[in-house]
Amino acid sequence: MPEVRRARPDEAPVLLQLILGLAEYEKLEPPDEAAQQRLVRDIFGSKPRLEAWLAFVDGEAAGYALVLETYSSFLALPTLYLEDIFVKPEFRGRGAGKALFRRMVEEADRRGCGRMEWVVLDWNRPALEFYERFGARRLNEWIAMRLTQADFGRILKQ
Repeated sequence: MPEVRRARPDEAPVLLQLILGLAEYEKLEPPDEAAQQRLVRDIFGSKPRLEAWLAFVDGEAAGYALVLETYSSFLALPTLYLEDIFVKPEFRGRGAGKALFRRMVEEADRRGCGRMEWVVLDWNRPALEFYERFGARRLNEWIAMRLTQADFGRILKQ
């Protein structure tokens, strides 16, 4: 069974390589050097904004998860938000993804969260099927919305 645990500061380079692997898999622009430095600061710094978890198979880092808490005003409980979960292609099918996901569910339960949420790209059929096997439901009635940093200035000038 793969080992899953919180990432340590000395494992930041390993975590960054996994994040770059996710960017490549999702065909997204990877974080540049400045963004990588912010990630390390925001995960391992004195005021963490999110947590990193690593999955190991035979002692090798096979995948990672990034989580943070949000809050549900209607439940009056925290929500564990799964920002990223990724397993290197060569480790897929060996239980690393399942171990990471189950560990995040365990963490949500331990924290007394009312729910756990995440988003999945609509083309990522393997991920959708993976989550559905756990009983996760698509929230078709909710539409994801986003503002980027570039939008902030435009809005604030109005």
